[in-house]
Amino acid sequence: MKDVIMAVQAKEICNRRELRKFIYLPEKNHRNHPTWVPPIYVDEWKYFNPKKNKAFSYCDTTFVLAYKDEKVVGRIMGIINHRYNGSRDEKTARFAYLESLDDQEIAHALLSYIENWAKQKGMNKIIGPYGFSDQDPEGFLIEGFEYMATIVTYHNFEYMIRLVENEGYTKDVDYVVYKMEIPKEIPLFYRKIYERVSRRKDLKLVEFTKRKELKKYIQRIFKLMNECYTKLYGFVSLSEQEIHDLAKRYLPIANPRFIKVVTVGDEVVSFVIGIPNMCEGIKKAGGHLFPFGIFRILNAAKKTKQLDLLLGAVKYEYRDRGLDVMMGLKQLESARQQGFEYIDSHHNLESNLKMRAELERMGGQVYKRFRVFKKPLLNT
Repeated sequence: MKDVIMAVQAKEICNRRELRKFIYLPEKNHRNHPTWVPPIYVDEWKYFNPKKNKAFSYCDTTFVLAYKDEKVVGRIMGIINHRYNGSRDEKTARFAYLESLDDQEIAHALLSYIENWAKQKGMNKIIGPYGFSDQDPEGFLIEGFEYMATIVTYHNFEYMIRLVENEGYTKDVDYVVYKMEIPKEIPLFYRKIYERVSRRKDLKLVEFTKRKELKKYIQRIFKLMNECYTKLYGFVSLSEQEIHDLAKRYLPIANPRFIKVVTVGDEVVSFVIGIPNMCEGIKKAGGHLFPFGIFRILNAAKKTKQLDLLLGAVKYEYRDRGLDVMMGLKQLESARQQGFEYIDSHHNLESNLKMRAELERMGGQVYKRFRVFKKPLLNT
């Protein structure tokens, strides 16, 4: 008797047990993927919980699992961010957290489910992978598969690009990531800029050694991010509560030595945030903080040679005045003092030529590239 081959079925999840399958599916798919790093699962449960993630209050969402032969073989999330669409006068949906085996039938079932869902809600375009905002993972990795993942980024298999493109998706934007060797000596050009900017009495560079010193600055930092990122691709302005939640999320993992702030009076006008790369520890901990995972993560953060930049901004009217050099030089000094050898720049829009020129001037080289895809949604 011949085996019956079952078609792939895509179904919306409807209970906590299915949400658990959604959250832990990548762990199964990437079991033998040496450069993949699991998420921190306590954060995943908070992120996918409408009661704890305020983004659900202004977004339509759907969680979908794909089944084949009664086994879970893929997942996807659909998002319609009404706050973003209203501010840009768009009708754009997003797909996020797509996972699939190397099987076009699975990818088709998942993507077409989200496309139909989005069309039913009046959307005319879909992009992805993209979460609620640019604070979430954005874009599939298309170059740099041989390097270890960093936090808050996708680290997909190469075949995912083919699966998505075969469904009619094309490039929307690319992000590039630079790796920079920390110089033993800061270039004279930058030292001269630093000395010139430092003579300005209205500007104050603030550095930190303890987390408690950060508390009075952290919300002001994220408010400035809110102001400066408004026109960036995919960014959604955060509410006061979301800023508060984001501050609570970053403060426990922040190393105060790698946060630099420039103030004018009581106003924060620029900042940069970096954290020691702790991905080896997260991988060893399997994404679990307890009972011993937290110690593996902290130990990895102490031993790593790489500093990962996460966020940075300069208030519009203070740009081109050397504040980025002022903070960057101090960041390099702090990194070198702690024994770091490299800096990962995190995502930079391919079109941000000014920032890219600065990174390349410091010897940075592109070593990863991520792509957000798009597809028009035609009502048929």
